[in-house]
Amino acid sequence: MDIFIQQIINGVTLGSVYAVVALGYTMVYGIIQLINFAHGELVMIGAMIALSVIGALAPVGLPAPAVLALAAACAIPVCMALGYTMERAAYRPLRGAPRLAPLITAIGVSIILQHVAMLIWSRNPLSFPQVIQSKPYSVAGATITNVQIGVIGISVLMMAGLALLIYRTRLGTAMRATAQNAPVASLMGIDANRIVAVTFLIGAAMAAVAGVMVASYYGIVHYTMGAPLGLKAFCAAVLGGIGNVPGAMLGGVLLGVVEALGAGYIGDFTNNFFGSNYQDVFAFIVLILVLVFRPSGLLGERVGDRS
Repeated sequence: MDIFIQQIINGVTLGSVYAVVALGYTMVYGIIQLINFAHGELVMIGAMIALSVIGALAPVGLPAPAVLALAAACAIPVCMALGYTMERAAYRPLRGAPRLAPLITAIGVSIILQHVAMLIWSRNPLSFPQVIQSKPYSVAGATITNVQIGVIGISVLMMAGLALLIYRTRLGTAMRATAQNAPVASLMGIDANRIVAVTFLIGAAMAAVAGVMVASYYGIVHYTMGAPLGLKAFCAAVLGGIGNVPGAMLGGVLLGVVEALGAGYIGDFTNNFFGSNYQDVFAFIVLILVLVFRPSGLLGERVGDRS
């Protein structure tokens, strides 16, 4: 039982990050039906910017929370600028093109961002400073650290804030109207291009914070770290229902729990035969099962009718 509770805690922590990143995928897809495969690279850029800021602030001797807050405050505008640039330069010109064109473009943007990061920060894995010292707490025989509590808490606050924005504000109403039917929304005075740009900005800001959380949790950053994280977050979005904001939250948490339980139980057996890190396969097994038995996701795909 102690192992089960421990894996649930680990899974919820990991799933919270998946959910935050998945929201970026699902918001963009819900409005313009684009899978932005470069979104994971924004998480990586956010972590790298935070690493540089923390290194620059090391001699100052600021309190740990202030250092992380400043690192996130610097990472967010950089990622937002990149997100806006991607939308304006790479995706908007292809808005009316066949779906394959923006999809290939997104993969190309992802590769470009990876190599730019490699040139700036090197190709080697980099150690992320433990700004906040990890303190364990006992919960029902399992252990949860203050870092895990912080990751879960910040993720919940961001998801709650996004839900309030989408369902309780004029901007959120405009976003949902554009997702439902962009031409009709334009006739009602809604600037679709502006809404799409704002969606990319919001998703990029959340990706930046997710990058800081992932780097703080694992203590290591690398120029390819965004690709597997983004792919799993995409699986989470599909699991919950691509285009469905509550579905992305649910799918992220469930995927994290499934992966943690698989690593804790099945992984112990498979590692003896296939080596370590075999638990990464569970996310994609879940994706295949969902696509086979429920292609619309657990809560259903929620996108506008383009016919």
